[in-house]
Amino acid sequence: MPIATKAPAPVTLKFADDGSIPNNALPLLLYRGAIDLAGSPDPEKLIEKTFAANGWGDMWRNGIYPYVHYHSMIHEAMGIARGRAKVRFGGDNGAEIDLTAGDVVVLPAGTGHQRLTQSAELVVIGAYPPAGKFNLCRGSRAEHSAALASIPHVPPPASDPVFGPDGPLVALWRA
Repeated sequence: MPIATKAPAPVTLKFADDGSIPNNALPLLLYRGAIDLAGSPDPEKLIEKTFAANGWGDMWRNGIYPYVHYHSMIHEAMGIARGRAKVRFGGDNGAEIDLTAGDVVVLPAGTGHQRLTQSAELVVIGAYPPAGKFNLCRGSRAEHSAALASIPHVPPPASDPVFGPDGPLVALWRA
């Protein structure tokens, strides 16, 4: 049973370093309605199975932090299992995006993100590729300097978290 729908062209967004949040030269990828959750009694499990089948792990179920943060040593995928959220990506001068159930966003290392609003039932599934190390950065000057040194060394994933080794991420992040 295919879990993901046909690979759509993702919305791609790039954000400049704002002095606090380094962001990344690689684009953030937004897949609208990437995982068909219609009628599923356990949408969390569908997203987890999709991510796992494509080599992404170290998963969590939660929401999105209400403060701006980023990860400088690993890329991150977030799938919306339930509810909706407005998230600002790219730091204070970034883009505010409404996410709904079935959407998946893939953040290259260094990309700032912050939940601005959410519905009461919001559940997000997060996952990481096998290469890299989780860290949580909040935008201090010391973190920023270290992030600028580490981000270029985070390897691109071998597989798109939704569409596998032939998915859009692979081509877009290696171009």
